[in-house]
Amino acid sequence: MTLVGSYVALSKPLVAILPVFLLAWLRFGIAAIAMMAWLKKPPDEGPLDRRTWGFLFLESFLGNFMFSICMLFGVSMTSTLSAGVILSAIPAASALMGWYFLKERIGWRIWAAVALAVLGIALLALARAAPAAATQGLAQAPLDHPHALWGNLLLFGAVLCEAAYVVIGKRLSATVSPKRIAALINLNGFALSTPAGLYLAWHFDFGAVQVQWWLLLVFYALAASVWVVWLWMTGLKTIPATQAGVFTVMLPLATAAIGTLGFGEQFTQVQAIAFVLALISLLLATLPGPKMHQSDQA
Repeated sequence: MTLVGSYVALSKPLVAILPVFLLAWLRFGIAAIAMMAWLKKPPDEGPLDRRTWGFLFLESFLGNFMFSICMLFGVSMTSTLSAGVILSAIPAASALMGWYFLKERIGWRIWAAVALAVLGIALLALARAAPAAATQGLAQAPLDHPHALWGNLLLFGAVLCEAAYVVIGKRLSATVSPKRIAALINLNGFALSTPAGLYLAWHFDFGAVQVQWWLLLVFYALAASVWVVWLWMTGLKTIPATQAGVFTVMLPLATAAIGTLGFGEQFTQVQAIAFVLALISLLLATLPGPKMHQSDQA
């Protein structure tokens, strides 16, 4: 999640240079070349049945395709504050989906970690929205975002898509190797984005893109589709989905850190409080619980 937040911040210039669907298509295509060897079935892994193929498609469709669409278009229709507050619900939504679909038990420490993570992300959104509100004026907010309701609904859809990504990933990690999951869901994403990608590529002037942006595109593709998915699926093999959702707090934190260190954005007291709350939430979610004695287990 820290890597996700980092490449989200560093890839902002790519969104300004390349259309969103063309960027997604190129990302999946570069990653597909990098992960060709990961498509081969390991000797200790069984054949993929129809149910597993369905989960692989849903993992890519919801986690890659629909999440990106809902988030990008949702953010464009509503305020930064609303977007941050709504997206802060991802840890809670992941925990609830893990409890409902996977029947995972949620202890008081996980609930406390989720609450602190949500509060930390909401504070980050407040810190980012405050300067804009001060310069533009609060009275202009409704006029600046006439489609705010639709934007908020799209962002809530993005929350559900990301939570589903966590839960489905937990299911897949029990039967399919992390490397193969990454390669297969990337191929699904490439297939989903190919129609729009080909159309946009036909009308796009690739010669106008400078070399440094191509290098950044390669980093973005490898980070987003290869390294992140492999790390995430490897982690899901050993921890519950309800606990994994707490780590999504690192996405906005890493983005804010890159903005402060790399782009000279101001680091506020509210952001410092958000960082502390996030670190406490991660400690609550990851510290081992009390061990049971043999007499207690009997």
